[in-house]
Amino acid sequence: MTDWAKDSVPSAQGECNGRTFDGPAALLVEFSRLFAPGSLPGPILDLACGDCRNGIFLARRNLPVVCCDKSQESLERAREAARESGVTVRIRRVDLEMEGSNPLEQDYYGAILVFRYLHRPLFPSIRSALREGGILVYETYTTLQPMFGKPHNPAFLLEPGELFDAFKDWEIIHYFEGIKESPRRAVARIICRKPLRGGG
Repeated sequence: MTDWAKDSVPSAQGECNGRTFDGPAALLVEFSRLFAPGSLPGPILDLACGDCRNGIFLARRNLPVVCCDKSQESLERAREAARESGVTVRIRRVDLEMEGSNPLEQDYYGAILVFRYLHRPLFPSIRSALREGGILVYETYTTLQPMFGKPHNPAFLLEPGELFDAFKDWEIIHYFEGIKESPRRAVARIICRKPLRGGG
């Protein structure tokens, strides 16, 4: 059982003090209807969250959110952003790429968000960490991205069809692979639901 109070960021009082933070990903905003309070089978994990802008966006909808990252500096920014936004999130520091480990609680999360991050050995952990009926939102760069900018390292770039293949046995709600604008970038994005056992 997770102790939410132990690592929580308390809700800030009053309005934001004028400091601005990056907004949530457009994909998440577009499909925010999937994140109605009470609709998920567990808390939301913002994986490799950076400043947790996506998780904080959902926390403002009164949803329980875990902001997870390896970087203490990033998590401090997330903590401050949550305070500025007047929401409570759980802060969790973890090395997602430690060899031979499973860094995610199994069968625990109601949704997992992954943006601009790729560590292929983590795919099985993501699959097992999401509860049945839970939602995965994943968007990151493909091998075409070096035409437009960083990253260039193939380890951080999805091969054609790779993201779809990793979750093709789940209920696909949305899938896109190609070029997006503003800024111009090559991405793959998927939104899918983990099926109920025996439910397809």
